[in-house]
Amino acid sequence: MVDGRESKPRVRDYMTSEVETVSADETVADVARQMAESDGHGGVPVCDGRHVEGFVAARDLLLADDNDPVFKLMTRDLVVAHPEMEITDAARVILRSGINRLPVVDDAGNLVGIISNADVIRSQIERATPGKVNKLKRTLQNIHGVGATEERRTVRLEGLRPTQSKVYSDELEGRSYELENGLAEPLVVIDNDGELLLADGHHRVKAAHKLDIEEMDAYVIVLDQRVELGMSETARKEDLHEIDDIQEVDYAHHPLVETTHRLQESGR
Repeated sequence: MVDGRESKPRVRDYMTSEVETVSADETVADVARQMAESDGHGGVPVCDGRHVEGFVAARDLLLADDNDPVFKLMTRDLVVAHPEMEITDAARVILRSGINRLPVVDDAGNLVGIISNADVIRSQIERATPGKVNKLKRTLQNIHGVGATEERRTVRLEGLRPTQSKVYSDELEGRSYELENGLAEPLVVIDNDGELLLADGHHRVKAAHKLDIEEMDAYVIVLDQRVELGMSETARKEDLHEIDDIQEVDYAHHPLVETTHRLQESGR
């Protein structure tokens, strides 16, 4: 929910449910090959069926003999998460333990998912957005005297109308990294009687467009009647109709980067 009454986010809301596992009698060579062929796997749970017996990290394999069975080197003293654990508590465990991936187990010790430091970061990014959406919705209601509702849905990028004419190349690099690692926060879009105006997320959509991503997650504010919005007027004046109309600026830094540089120089 995005009305401020949502319960605290839990591990189950952000964990990956489909998890690759290995058995204790598999060899080091077999497990190393599986990790190498799997994206982002720095370690895997060792299971008997779905019951977690241990965990083997990539670093555990480095000095082991290729023919050694995994049970000889796996970690048995496990740090795990429960699906009902608050995501903030899982973040503390990951930070304090230095572990990048926590197996998520149920009350019987059976594997139900895995939570990574990237999942925790994503949860914090997404939690920051509802307040921004609520503030924008209230502003639109107060200024234009219209009713508005909020939705969370997937939107096609080709159907979005930009309301910002420029983005910065250095910022696009960061947004591309976020998209490639599943960390990008949702867009904020206004549905003005079918016209989808991009209110927040221009760097994200430009980066997504360059990566050939066609759809993105978004918070959508739906107005109950069409109104003349200032951002619509901006789009008309700047002749903005689609993502390709957003200019990529590579001769200047994003203002935040410029500010950071100035602060660093003044501190010398």
